[in-house]
Amino acid sequence: MDASNPEGALDAADQQLVDGVLAKQRRSLAKTITLIESTRADHLLRAQKVVAALLPHTGRAIRIGISGVPGAGKSTFIEALGLWLIEQGHQLAVLAVDPSSSVSGGSILGDKTRMELLCHHKEAFIRPSPSAGSLGGVAEKTREAMLACEAAGYDVILVETVGVGQSETTVAGMVDMFVLLQLPNAGDDLQAIKKGIVEIADLVAINKSDIDPQASAIARSQWKQALHMLRPASPNWRPPVIGVSALKKEGMVEFWGEIERFRAAMIASGELEAKRKKQALNWMWSLIDSGLRHYFHAHPAVHAALPGLLHDVAEGRTTPGVAANRLLHSLEI
Repeated sequence: MDASNPEGALDAADQQLVDGVLAKQRRSLAKTITLIESTRADHLLRAQKVVAALLPHTGRAIRIGISGVPGAGKSTFIEALGLWLIEQGHQLAVLAVDPSSSVSGGSILGDKTRMELLCHHKEAFIRPSPSAGSLGGVAEKTREAMLACEAAGYDVILVETVGVGQSETTVAGMVDMFVLLQLPNAGDDLQAIKKGIVEIADLVAINKSDIDPQASAIARSQWKQALHMLRPASPNWRPPVIGVSALKKEGMVEFWGEIERFRAAMIASGELEAKRKKQALNWMWSLIDSGLRHYFHAHPAVHAALPGLLHDVAEGRTTPGVAANRLLHSLEI
C-alpha cells in the first residue's frame, strides 16, 4: 500500500493485524475477520485498508462453496472432508454461515460446536458467521473473510451456506467451485430439474449413501439425467454426481479427485482466471449497491421525509412510486 496516501496508510494496530495474519497467527486472523464483519463506520474504513494490504497475498487457495437443504449433513461432511484433507497435508479454513437469530442477530446453529474434532487441529480454522438476513445464504462480508484466510496461508477455503433455498446462488459469485449436497429419497428427477441453485452446481454429492445404497444409486441416476437436460455452465466441465458418507468418511478420495479434476480443467481453459476477474467486478458493484443503500438511509433529507411518506403510503394517501421518487430526488449525490 502506498504510504504517501493518508487514506491508505495503516496505523500501528492495523499493521500489527496484517503482520499477524501473514505470520499465520490464528488470533490475528480472528480479530481481522471480526473487524471486517463490524458495522461501525470507522471499522469499515480500517477493514478496507487491512484487506487491501492483504490482497497481494491472496489468490492461491481453491475456493469451494458447499450448499444443500437443512439436514443434508453439510457440517458433518465438511468435518470428515477437513480431517481427510489435513491428512493429505492441506490447511483449510471453513467459513460456516449460520442462520441469524431474529432477536440477537447472532448465529443459531453454531457450526463450530458441530465440528468438534476438526476444531482441535491447528491446520484448520473454523469461523461461524451469522448470515444477518443476507439473501445469498452467505454473510455480507464472507468475501473479505475468505481473502484474509487465504493471506494466512490456508490453501483450501470451504464456504458452508445456510441452505434455505434457491437464493443461495449468491455463493457461486465468490467461489471457484459450487458443490450441492443432497440426500437419497429427497425428491425425484423432476425436483432435480429445478433451475437456480441446481443450474450452477459444479458437483452433486449424495450424502448418507451408506444408509440406503439402492436409494442412493437411484438418486445418482436421476440427478445425472436431470443435469444432462440442463445446459452446462462451462463447455469444459459436466457436473458429476457421486455418493458419499460423511458419517463413515467414505467417498472423500473420489470427491477430492473431482475437485482437482475441475480445477485443472478450469486452469487449462483459462476459465478460472476469467471467473475470478468477473467475481471481483461483481463484488465491486455489490459493495456500491450496499453503500448507496447506507447513504440513502443516513441522508438527513431522507431521514426527515421518510416517516411522513411511510405513513402516507400505508394509509393510501400516496403511491409507493411517488414516495420513492420524492425520497430519491431528495438525495444530493
